[in-house]
Order: sequence, then C-alpha cells, then structure tokens
Amino acid sequence: MNTIDLDHRAFTSPGQGYWPEATPEQWNDWQWQMRNSVKTLGHLTGKLQLSQEEHAGVLLANTKLAMGITPYFFNLIDPFDADCAIRRQVIPRIEEMTYEPTDMADPCGEDHDMPVPGLVHRYPDRVLFLVTDRCASYCRYCTRSRVVSGVGEQELELDFDRAIDYLQKHTEVRDVLLSGGDALLLSDARLKSLLSRLRAIEHIEFLRIGSRVPIFLPQRITPELCAMLKEFHPLWMSVHVNHPKELTVEVREALGRLADAGIPLGNQSVLLKGVNDSPAVMKILVQKLLRCRVRPYYLYQCDLIQGSSHLRTPVSKGLEVIESLRGHTSGYAIPQYVIDGPGGGGKIPINPNYVVARTPDSLVLRNYKGDIYEYPELAAASDKPQEPTPVYRHLEFIDPIEEREEITSRSWRAGRRD
Repeated sequence: MNTIDLDHRAFTSPGQGYWPEATPEQWNDWQWQMRNSVKTLGHLTGKLQLSQEEHAGVLLANTKLAMGITPYFFNLIDPFDADCAIRRQVIPRIEEMTYEPTDMADPCGEDHDMPVPGLVHRYPDRVLFLVTDRCASYCRYCTRSRVVSGVGEQELELDFDRAIDYLQKHTEVRDVLLSGGDALLLSDARLKSLLSRLRAIEHIEFLRIGSRVPIFLPQRITPELCAMLKEFHPLWMSVHVNHPKELTVEVREALGRLADAGIPLGNQSVLLKGVNDSPAVMKILVQKLLRCRVRPYYLYQCDLIQGSSHLRTPVSKGLEVIESLRGHTSGYAIPQYVIDGPGGGGKIPINPNYVVARTPDSLVLRNYKGDIYEYPELAAASDKPQEPTPVYRHLEFIDPIEEREEITSRSWRAGRRD
C-alpha cells in the first residue's frame, strides 16, 4: 500500500527474524546471507501468508527472473500484507507473466549500444560496464531481467579484457559506471583488480558504482571494502532505495562507512505503484536519505520491461510527486524525474510546468504555491536593445577615504563600535 506509518521516519533494525539460530558472526557475514537467500516456495513456507497471485508467481519465477532475497532484507517484509511496499518489490506475482503490447525485453536498448560484451557506450564521454549477472536480491521490475539471475532469456556475456582494450582505445571516454547485476558482489580482490585496470587508463577521470547491495546486504559494506574503494578516488556511488522502510539502522551505518571513506552517494529510485507513488511516502524517503548522507539523484519512471505493468504508474503521478516536494522540502532532497527513452533514447528529464506563458519581453512563472510572477526576458543580441542606463550616472562621486572617515565618525558618535 502507498500509505505510510510515520514511524518510518525512524531508523529501526529488522533483527534476525526468521533466522534466530544464526550466530551474530554468521548474521553479519555477507557471504552467509547470500548462501541463505530465500529462493524457493519451500523457503517461504511458514514465513509468509502468500496471496494466490504470489503463490503462482513464485512457482513460475525461475522461468523468467529468479527469486532471491537476503535473510536480512526478507525480515523487512510484512508477512500478512500482500500490499506491503517491500514485498511488492521482491516477491514474484503472476502478473509478471502478462505482457502489454508496449512491453520490451530490452527497454533501454542496451544490447544495441554494446560494442563489446558487457560494455554499453551510448553517451559520448561515458560507458556502462556490466561486470556480473548476479544481485543480492532480485527486483521484480528489473530493467535487465533478460540477463540477470541466470534464468533470463539471454546470458550476459562478459569479457573484461576486450572491454578494457576498447576503453584504452576510446580516449573520449572519461567516465565508467560499473553495474550488472551488482558490482559489489565481486570479491574485494577481483573488484580491486578491475578498478586498478580502469584507473590505469589515463583518460578515464571518473569511476562510479551503481549498487543496491548497501540496501539488500549492508553486511557487505565492510571496513576493508571501504578502505579498498578509497584508493580509487574520484569514485562515486549510486544506491537504490525506493521506500523509507528500507533505510534501517544497518543501512544507515553501511552508508556512513562509505561516506566516511570519501565516496559521494546519490540515490536512484524507481517510481512504483503501491510502493512510493505517494507524495507523503516520497517526502519521508528523500528526507531520510539526506539524514543518511545520500543525495536523492534520480526518480525513474518504471521502464517498459516485460511483465512490469502492474508496478508502473502514469507519468502524471511522477509529476505530482515531484511537484509535492518542490518548495516543501530542501532542494537537496528533490530528485530529477526522468524517463529512459524506450529503445535506447537515454535519460530524458521530465519536470512540472512552471512556465505559464512566454512573451517577447518576459516569462510568466508560477511558484510552488501557485502564485504568478513575471520575469523580464533579456532581448536577443540581434534585437539591438537600448543601452542600459549606468547605475552610477546620477551618483555624485566622493573620495573613498573621506567617505570612510565620515562613516567612522558617525558610528562613534552613535556609540557603535562594530
């Protein structure tokens, strides 16, 4: 449901929940979390009261996108509410098997812009480097469901050597984003090796990692990992949080470790029906992100991925959410609403319309309250505007030293010593 309990403003811990037998050492070991992921209907038995739609969806999940949920994240799910915002993101539903005519297997057109396996070069100066097909948990609206989790329509072909060779030859590339799957599931040693190879390319100035691991698996964000990442600055990270409940004590601490390592953090949310398509939910989310030292960066319209129509909202809903934030919370908290142009158009910014009218001489604008203001428009150079009157034309010049002495004298006479 898109209603929200105000308690979600607080940072809480889900605890060990259904895994009380795990030792603290096991529970805080990210590899233990991965080995004990919830993957089958049997794993759900006795833990969730499944709806008919969920039961059928779980049975069919491994024919399209695997189910996989870390024990830690699973404990955030309401076991009795099929409309739980966390549950809707990770528990398969039968609706995933219904394809709308506009649905696409590769809605962002990444395969089209992949010159070598795993490397997407769409924008002039930056590339997307897919380094694994595995995630800590699998989002049911995943843009790359065709290639992640091991059960999709395609296998993600990876060739790090060819990708590095391509980057060495293409000197226009200055920015590399590591994603997948999730790059933070690589071992420290393998990730360090890859980052080292990228940093050795002189024209690459900027490295980024896109990851949901700090949210699904905060145990992975160890001091050792953070110390290693710190060696490769400038390195930025985009995380993925959709609902305030995901920001727990554990996640706040993990994000804090990354921030303390000097890694700037941004968040990318996906607008999802029944999850965050509510001004109240989104306001709490973005404000809570800032408290975690994370800047809300993008709010994505849900891509036209096959079987995701039950999670998509109208674009008008996204505009409503953004407009509800503008003027009502800090500008730092307002993400850019974007649509990825279907088929490979790239990110297209979408904004509420604050320009009411445009004339040759002015713009008519409305603010967040709906009040109307007129702003004078500068004339184009070809219009040969009249020469503006210098502000000093009607002023009488005086000696600056005499002026300072006169001001000082007046101040002392008034008893002021500031």
